[in-house]
Amino acid sequence: MAETNLMSAASALTTKQLQQKLSSEKKSEHPVLLLFEIPSTRVVENQLSKYVVYEVVVMLSGSFDSRRVSVERRYSDFLRLQRLLLQEFDSALEDVSPPPKLLSGNFCAAVLLQRRLALQDYLAKLFSTRCVRRSPLFAAFFTDAEQRGALVLLRGGQFSPALRQLEDVLALQNPQVCFLSPEPELSGLLVCFPSQEKLQCWQSPALRLPTLCALAVCHCDLQQHQEALDAAQRALPVARRCGLRSHRAALLRLLMDLSYRLGLPGARLQDELQGLQDRPPSLKDDPPTLKELVIQQFT
Repeated sequence: MAETNLMSAASALTTKQLQQKLSSEKKSEHPVLLLFEIPSTRVVENQLSKYVVYEVVVMLSGSFDSRRVSVERRYSDFLRLQRLLLQEFDSALEDVSPPPKLLSGNFCAAVLLQRRLALQDYLAKLFSTRCVRRSPLFAAFFTDAEQRGALVLLRGGQFSPALRQLEDVLALQNPQVCFLSPEPELSGLLVCFPSQEKLQCWQSPALRLPTLCALAVCHCDLQQHQEALDAAQRALPVARRCGLRSHRAALLRLLMDLSYRLGLPGARLQDELQGLQDRPPSLKDDPPTLKELVIQQFT
């Protein structure tokens, strides 16, 4: 009954009132922070080596992510991240470092628990360092391996598994997040703000461009034209803002082709492409396709 009353209260609001309340609520929210959890580990053993893989979950404080995505990283990945960050921000990381290497006992349950907690704390300290959380190196730690893995699948023609992996990457870069509304009329309701992001909140918009472009390519090769159109339409504004002319031109050409296939108007796309081609410096006579640009991105 209480749930019915809540829904009735929300439905009684006009669209304009609801938009005003959501806008007011969004402005009054506390700053969203990233939280890191390493809930589990697994030991990988083969003929040549034995090592531990850590599951890393990225969460937003005070929110409900619509999709739980985790990545797996080895201890050596954390060390590599630290080495790269020290090259960029040496003095800023004087008191921040991952737990030290151990000569023995690496696979002991008590040691693994202690190391999980220490690595969680390490990621939290990195995020609290402003220059680090805005660094592409920090974002790449969570997405680069998966993007490269998806590229290998894409180049091998395995578009469906590549698509699933890219969707996981995009969920990290740009998830839909839901907040509990504090407004009396909407109390207890989950209010979704798709524009809220995990990594993208603190990173350049260009972070997700390769992922969106790769998604468009996969959908195209799977003959999923509407999905390809959606991904390319999301990528185009990012390419515009970042001044990436080659990506912008390739996206426009792809969108024109998809619009033709779907029976949609494409005159504005053609005008934009023509204007881009007429503007110096001139584009190449044989410009790269979007797939070629995606492959070049990680070669």
